[in-house]
Amino acid sequence: MELDALDVDLLAALRDHTRVGVLELSRTLQVARGTVQARLDRLHRDGVVRGWGPDIDTTAIGYPVTAFATLQIEQGSGHTTVAAALARIPEVLEVHTITGAEDLWCRIVARSNADHQRVIDQVVKVRGMQRASTVIALAEQIPHRVLPLVEAATKN
Repeated sequence: MELDALDVDLLAALRDHTRVGVLELSRTLQVARGTVQARLDRLHRDGVVRGWGPDIDTTAIGYPVTAFATLQIEQGSGHTTVAAALARIPEVLEVHTITGAEDLWCRIVARSNADHQRVIDQVVKVRGMQRASTVIALAEQIPHRVLPLVEAATKN
């Protein structure tokens, strides 16, 4: 999907002021309310905006430990089946199929290092799981972000 400068400005305004309404967005961006609503509808319909929920800080809700795990699954287990089982573990925030020696990459949170062990124990119990290797994040240097990419893509 092609994005233009108004789309970028709209997404930036939503990032900076997550609770702002359509009318206020139209005033801020100096475009008609209907234009803002149509753009939001299109961005959502086309999958650019996947949701409108809050950006939750896992540390603030009691999960200060973030870890990244690479998982190796048994041949024939199927990525989808294993991922469905991992989705039932609330501390598993993301799962991606990856290239290389391992099969899946996960972002996991925990209440402490000891709690992290509990979560990993749940992960390795998943049927089809062969091996897990984890690293614990010490500090977040750049939080998850997409807007710089959106801005760069519209300049090309």
